[in-house]
Amino acid sequence: MKMISWNVNGLRAIEKKGFREEIERLSPDILALQETKLQEGQTDMAFEGYSTYWNYAERKGYSGTAVFTRIKPLSVAYGMGVDIHDHEGRLITLEFDDHYFVCVYVPNAQDGLKRLDYRMSWEDDFRSYLRGLDRKKPVIICGDMNVAHNEIDLKNPQSNRHNAGFSDEERGKFSELLAAGFKDTYRTLHPDTVEYSWWSYRFKARERNSGWRIDYFLVSDRLMSGVDTASIHTDVLGSDHCPVELSLK
Repeated sequence: MKMISWNVNGLRAIEKKGFREEIERLSPDILALQETKLQEGQTDMAFEGYSTYWNYAERKGYSGTAVFTRIKPLSVAYGMGVDIHDHEGRLITLEFDDHYFVCVYVPNAQDGLKRLDYRMSWEDDFRSYLRGLDRKKPVIICGDMNVAHNEIDLKNPQSNRHNAGFSDEERGKFSELLAAGFKDTYRTLHPDTVEYSWWSYRFKARERNSGWRIDYFLVSDRLMSGVDTASIHTDVLGSDHCPVELSLK
């Protein structure tokens, strides 16, 4: 089974940049999107043979997630059941026969870490939510998690130490999540490889490959042995993020 996750930074914008052609070329069984920036009725996007599920933010032109799947889920849930977190369209959970699939767009702590306290609350509640799922079935989690976990995961770790996405607090919460029973599939399979999934639009960052790895596939510990490949499609353009992929044996 092949899965693709991609923060598209505006689905309507990326549709004009070869998005459909890239997805047809990649041909995933499940496609998870983050930062769709849509409200209901603003797109009729569909792919033949896929069921589609959308979670929209209440605020227009903001956040939002979507999942396209060839495999019909047993059930679909939106949000994590915690009211303070469930108005920004950040989470979709699909239940399948033998696992859960979670698409997530984790909140950004913002410049000056203005939203760090909220981010810490989100992290604790999200971890609790995932642990609850994991007690029932193994879990696959994908999306823009807005954190570079270790120094290898961004170009300039020293100058970004106290910035959003590389604060000690955010990195610590990601460590707590892994310790709760999950594996970072890419880093497990590629412990020393330097690749990024996001580049700022400023300062020709992508041209200089001055990036961050903040897009992930995580799996429950007991699923890691079933992972075949975990990869980053750095050649795919159209967004400030590129797609990441997970294939199961």
